[in-house]
Amino acid sequence: MAQPTAIKFGTDGWRGIIADDFTFENVRIAASAIANYLHASIDAKEAVSKGVCIGYDTRYASDRFARAVAEVVAASGIPVKLASRITPTPALSYAVRELGAAGGVMITSSHNPFQWNGVKYKAWYGGSGKPSIISAIETHLADAPIKAATPAAIEEVDFVPEYVDAIKKFVDLDLIAKAGKKFAIDCMYGAGAGIISGIFTEIGVDHIQIRAEHDPLFPGINPEPIEPHIIALEEAVVANRCDAGLATDGDADRIGAADEHGNFVDPHKIYAVLLEWLLKRKGWPGDITRAFNTTLMLDRIAAKYGRTLHEHGIGFKFVCDLMLEKEILIGGEESGGIGISKHLPERDGLLNSLLLANVMAEEGKTLGELVADLQAEYGEHQYGRIDLHIPDAIKNAAIARARAGVKEFAGMPVEHVETLDGIKFFLDNPEAKTKPNAAKSWLLLRASGTEPLMRIYSESCSKESVQKLLEAGRKFALES
Repeated sequence: MAQPTAIKFGTDGWRGIIADDFTFENVRIAASAIANYLHASIDAKEAVSKGVCIGYDTRYASDRFARAVAEVVAASGIPVKLASRITPTPALSYAVRELGAAGGVMITSSHNPFQWNGVKYKAWYGGSGKPSIISAIETHLADAPIKAATPAAIEEVDFVPEYVDAIKKFVDLDLIAKAGKKFAIDCMYGAGAGIISGIFTEIGVDHIQIRAEHDPLFPGINPEPIEPHIIALEEAVVANRCDAGLATDGDADRIGAADEHGNFVDPHKIYAVLLEWLLKRKGWPGDITRAFNTTLMLDRIAAKYGRTLHEHGIGFKFVCDLMLEKEILIGGEESGGIGISKHLPERDGLLNSLLLANVMAEEGKTLGELVADLQAEYGEHQYGRIDLHIPDAIKNAAIARARAGVKEFAGMPVEHVETLDGIKFFLDNPEAKTKPNAAKSWLLLRASGTEPLMRIYSESCSKESVQKLLEAGRKFALES
């Protein structure tokens, strides 16, 4: 029998390399832990009689892994609604909440390379399992599977149509249609293929769609809507004279974009555009959340409108936690996961794509113009990230040296350090003194708890200083 130690739930579930640790045997162990957790839960809203919804994305064998999960869960006596087709993660989450299910399981590895797959757990409220739920599931990994005298039923269901109806109602489609904007849509070979294009076709919005075919190899890219993986979108925007390009990741819960000139618009700026619009145009109540590795422009926008901002750890489960505890308008993270609580306590790349089109229509501007307006009002904020795939020994040694104390990076003295999730160095950048309302410069080192990977993040007042800080962070991490 596989060892449960091969399974570790991270910020949004368990991921592994297909045929290495992500095997049918291990997937069944994870499924059994989820079933055992649900049977043991004392929360009436997670009554096992309400069943579990299970979905899957475009990755290799995702449908068969989903079927394996369904069989284990049903064998424990919990009824299952199993997706009848490839399903975006937010559509699965929407179904969990609307159907009153005890929980949901999504087979996906989101934005990871093609070799990976994973198991995401969605709780009864239609969002990522809270940290307490994920921890509780992990406690059942070594337990024997529960076997009911009579297995429960497995019913195949199409979760997509009702979800699409919901996101269509959330935005002003008439306004989008009348605005006359043209879009490029990049599905990145993922589960969002055809959804935004179908809506735009229905309402008569000019657009092109790229990389919508089903290809589990994600040829030439990781299905993550950042550079360099969305260069094809940037080129398509320019070649087809579009006003914006919209991209969703492998399971369509994250968003990326390009402006009308083919420039990458990172998720921080997307979040800032949506936040400014929600506060200025909608005026909906609620606080704002952001992960530890996101732009400080959000803090400036929140302050302008007198809203409380909560900073939290990295992973959307922390956003969910806050959305369930407090009145939260919007929450998000660096990787393009943005959630609006009026819709779901869940990130949703497809809804956010429609919302960006809505903002452009209402403001009468291109995406590039919206970003330029924010930079002019709140100060230039530039951002960058690099991923270092390094052995755990090197990764752990670098973190130990960082914790021991660092005086400077790229010639910028360290002013203070924060350690909410990783090690974040705030720096005295001389360039900031020459710019009005300049962004604060910082560098964050964060080691993955589940992979031989270190991510290095930086924000500053210019692209040049961001690159200097990222390179300094790289050299520091690789020092012997």
